[in-house]
Amino acid sequence: MSARLRIVANRYQDSVALMAVSSKLLAVDGVTAASVVMATPENLDNLARAGLGDGGGAGPSDLVVAVAGTDDACAAALALADELLAERTGSAPPGTAAVEAPTSIHTAVARDPALNLALVSVPGPFAAAEATKALRLGLHVMVFSDNVPVHEELALKQLADELDLLVMGPDCGTAIIAGLPLGFANVVRRGPVGVVGASGTGMQEITARIHQLGSGVSHALGTGGHDLAEAIGGRSVRRGLRWLDEDPSTEVIVLVSKPPAPAVAAAVLAQARAQRTPTVVIFLGADPAAVTGGSVHGAATLADAADLAVALASGGPVPAAPGAAPLPPGLTSRVEAAAARTAPSQRHLRGVFCGGTFCFEAQLLCRAAGVEASSNTPVADNRPLDDPTVSTGHTIVDMGDDVFTRGRPHPMIDPAGRDERVAREAADPSTAVLLLDVVLGYGSADDPVAGLVPVLAGAESAAERDGRALTVIAHVCGTDLDPQGRDGVVARLEEAGVLVAASNAEAARLAAHLVTRLPHR
Repeated sequence: MSARLRIVANRYQDSVALMAVSSKLLAVDGVTAASVVMATPENLDNLARAGLGDGGGAGPSDLVVAVAGTDDACAAALALADELLAERTGSAPPGTAAVEAPTSIHTAVARDPALNLALVSVPGPFAAAEATKALRLGLHVMVFSDNVPVHEELALKQLADELDLLVMGPDCGTAIIAGLPLGFANVVRRGPVGVVGASGTGMQEITARIHQLGSGVSHALGTGGHDLAEAIGGRSVRRGLRWLDEDPSTEVIVLVSKPPAPAVAAAVLAQARAQRTPTVVIFLGADPAAVTGGSVHGAATLADAADLAVALASGGPVPAAPGAAPLPPGLTSRVEAAAARTAPSQRHLRGVFCGGTFCFEAQLLCRAAGVEASSNTPVADNRPLDDPTVSTGHTIVDMGDDVFTRGRPHPMIDPAGRDERVAREAADPSTAVLLLDVVLGYGSADDPVAGLVPVLAGAESAAERDGRALTVIAHVCGTDLDPQGRDGVVARLEEAGVLVAASNAEAARLAAHLVTRLPHR
């Protein structure tokens, strides 16, 4: 086994593109690790932690291709990287005139003055400078980049306030503007519900469910996960709420985030109650009754938020007690029957998530049902894992956390790491139920269950040979319009014996119901 490195001097590619290239290199037979990144100090540190070298002296403006595996596999992966990066550079088809790509935001705006939004996806140390240029040119900005210092985020949003522009981000991975998905987003029909979110997969769950319920989304405005911190003050959230309130196509607004700083939450809720547009608010883990009042309706789960919004938009009855709806009797019977078939060794719930917000919500709901789980990203009073790669008792892990993505793409882009973890959890004699998410849409893997289905088939056969009854419960976040097609993905999972729930919340509650009904717990 060996590790190989290639430096491409003075070549910039955005992080989303590079994650996709990394995913393709990892698929080369014999490659054990691969990462294609800009050579920022943070990325070089991640390469070293992943055992892929120190970057060979590359500087921040250089691109690094690092692979590990057999000699032949490394050579093949580097050749493929050359090919893929050349494709991304772009060349005109034979017989056509080449059009020089803009080399700056200023050049792009000069070429097309109608442009009004810039998507910034550069290494964190450079993101604020590029976003500032875009704002001063009159553009709204979506900052996909992370690792942007808080003081730079604040300065960006203060400038945006002065210019009456919107900054989505930093670390904003999801948005839908007038039907156009940006970053990791699902394809949904246009409609009367606007969304403001400091949670990427939370926004995906809500917008996809709105679509599944037959309604649609006017706009979904991401804000980045730090916007509701006290230092930032919810500037993007408040601007997004105001703009959706003024938008004639938006009849209902949904606001989703993890719990904000108390003073920021109070200010945001006061603004929402003063607006004309009814607003559904879900602060994950907060009591819905604590935010309900006037035109604001509190929701207990992501699915509840979508259901409430669609009911308000359609003029239908609004649920009186969000989150209190019983589980579907048919599914409850199935998990109770599965619990009765388990072996005495099977005592634990194991959750393996690609979406950070799904992991967060699942922990909250399981804990509310009496299932306290360890996690690499623990919530409330859940315990941190001593070693994130090793489960202990009930365990719910976020595979998109930095500890798992150093040197490899996010599991929504390349689910191989997720599939490896699922295989280990399924083989553990103490596992009674596996809880999973599958996230569709732009940015996600072309076939997110290609590796998962055979893993589950093998795990279930092995469990049966060992006298165990393994139950797998999953939730598929997506729509029929997504490139992957939700209906087909659900059908393949169900054919593999997976119980597919209607929402992340339903999946978590079913998994908790199973382990609390084990005859030997």
